[in-house]
Amino acid sequence: MPLFHPIKAGVSVTVRVTPRAGKTAIAGVRDDVLLVKLAAAPVDGAANDALIALLADTFDLPKRNIAIASGDRSRTKRVTLGGASATVLDERLRNRTT
Repeated sequence: MPLFHPIKAGVSVTVRVTPRAGKTAIAGVRDDVLLVKLAAAPVDGAANDALIALLADTFDLPKRNIAIASGDRSRTKRVTLGGASATVLDERLRNRTT
């Protein structure tokens, strides 16, 4: 099963977040889930904001094109990336993690 799933507005991806990590970074992929470590604590939406900022930087997208579709208060989230294609995002992720 692919990591990025095409949807009407772009693509969606399942993200597993580890808050209060030593640094903010993409930790890899496991079982078609993007693993992300965030230095921010899950308080007042700080971890969600840090996640959106990291994904915007990693995939070279504006923050306004990224939204948490589900799992706002959970470690496992479904995130939509608007105006993007799965092929381009997969390539950008591969370039960032190698």
